[in-house]
Amino acid sequence: MNVRILTCLLLSALLVASSSLAQATALRKSPELAITKPSGEQLLLSSFKGKVVVLEIMFVNSPHCVQLAQMLSELQGSLGPQGFQAVAVAFGPHSDQALVGHVAERLQLPYPMGSATSENVDSYLGRTGSEVLKIPQMVVIDRKGFIRATSGTGDPSLENESSLRASIGTLLKEKAPVGESAQAASRANK
Repeated sequence: MNVRILTCLLLSALLVASSSLAQATALRKSPELAITKPSGEQLLLSSFKGKVVVLEIMFVNSPHCVQLAQMLSELQGSLGPQGFQAVAVAFGPHSDQALVGHVAERLQLPYPMGSATSENVDSYLGRTGSEVLKIPQMVVIDRKGFIRATSGTGDPSLENESSLRASIGTLLKEKAPVGESAQAASRANK
């Protein structure tokens, strides 16, 4: 009987370890994403390395997406000084630069908002043509540039302010890569 209990405990430990390993290997480096600001200037997502980034991939004509943009605006105001950066990317048929600029101005966003092509968004998300794309997509990226969570793959809590704030808070406690804090501070001052 003791051998059975020991075997069960050992198997349980192996299952927990393999689950942890699967979660650790599920982390993936955030691919590059070029965002076109309303001014026409290109902004690279990688320019925020060293900060905790929440990227909202959105439709500008969606009330839910606009509501999340306003939530990110509040989070940017309170958590920005600690190393948080919100970024919004519009795509789809209503994502021309003039409309994106109008929406960003109307919402008075204190963070960058721009547009990208549907192809670039699909490539960033690793989406194939047959997969259904849930919009908005909230992508949480840590200071080292790794995607830590996405709302489209089963974490709807990222669309809840208190849950998202807690996730960001946890990541803000992680140290920035050596040499990244000074670079991020320099970019923030530009």
